[in-house]
Amino acid sequence: MTVPARAASDGADVVVTGGGLVGLAVAWRTAQRGLRVSVVDEAPGTGASYAAAGMLAPVAEAAYGEEALLALARLSLERYPAFVAEVERAGGLPVGLRTAGTLLVGFDEDDLRALLALHDFHRELGLSAVRLTAGACRRREPALTPRVRGGVLVDGDYSVDPRALHAALLAAADGAGVELVRAPVAALAVEDGRAVGVRLGDGRLLRAGAVVLALGPWSGRLPGVPAGAVPVRPVKGQVLRLRGEQLLSGTVRGLVRGRGAYLVPQSDGRLVVGATSEELGFDGRVTAGAVHDLLHDAAEMVPGVSELELVETLARWRPGTPDNAPLLGASALPGLVLATGHHRNGVLLAPVTADLVAEVLATGSFPAAAAPFSPQRFQAVDEQPEVAAL
Repeated sequence: MTVPARAASDGADVVVTGGGLVGLAVAWRTAQRGLRVSVVDEAPGTGASYAAAGMLAPVAEAAYGEEALLALARLSLERYPAFVAEVERAGGLPVGLRTAGTLLVGFDEDDLRALLALHDFHRELGLSAVRLTAGACRRREPALTPRVRGGVLVDGDYSVDPRALHAALLAAADGAGVELVRAPVAALAVEDGRAVGVRLGDGRLLRAGAVVLALGPWSGRLPGVPAGAVPVRPVKGQVLRLRGEQLLSGTVRGLVRGRGAYLVPQSDGRLVVGATSEELGFDGRVTAGAVHDLLHDAAEMVPGVSELELVETLARWRPGTPDNAPLLGASALPGLVLATGHHRNGVLLAPVTADLVAEVLATGSFPAAAAPFSPQRFQAVDEQPEVAAL
């Protein structure tokens, strides 16, 4: 699609619904392409990215059947150092990028067997990961329990503080001329079969040549979005933040008798412990059982965790799709572009999503890297519209 030129009185060229990391990154990159961009969000930065641990770990999180997603994630990771440096310069705020890698560890024979199966998958795909003995794991991270049975080191994985990144992106977007409209989005405005803007909570119509849907788990629920066009569901995740002695140099992911957990040190001295994955709709409760399990498994991996202060418990929702891969590019509704459905990879995929969606908006071209993630992949072949008609 090509964004129609608009008179100044008509509003923005592009309106982005959702001011999380993905929405802001898309808005910033699109503004850099010379388009006038507005972002609409009642409380930007308080959704999934506020709770996220910030792991940038495509290799550690590689899964069978997700090879296309892995390729996209690795592409985004390659862009991260330059992306963070540019955001820091443009926003004038520190972000910090930790490059200490990810250590995956197991605690019994079944855990170790699962890790070694993952390592075999790494080798099949030519990914860089190294098997470590229990002693080598503890030399790498001395705070680990002596009961660790072994592990796999992924040196090329990174992590970032999503809250610091969001603050810097907000400043960078403002510097690029992006307008932030702090208001609830009530509905997608559609006229003559085309998205023409959004209706705000107070009834105002914000017109635009194109609308980018980046509302995370709420994307498919926005009134005006065609039924079934945005198959996104909420996947609940509960996460903890601890404060105290810095116990780890890098991310540690563990299997504790088959149950996965991770610990991610952040630049502000906090340690993020997460996370559950629950198909419970928009249940926002932090539950005693989840907090217990997360703390128990974290202390099993790193006993010193028990002495840290518990400073925050959060529940948020990841936007999951039927195949848990994102929806990127032009939708079946002319004028509506999707940047949603990133599931557990929203922070990691923000740079590449921004680049791909900005390219679609600015030139109408559909980059090859985005092809496997077309929003139209869930439609029957005979129902798919021609992208050129948008």
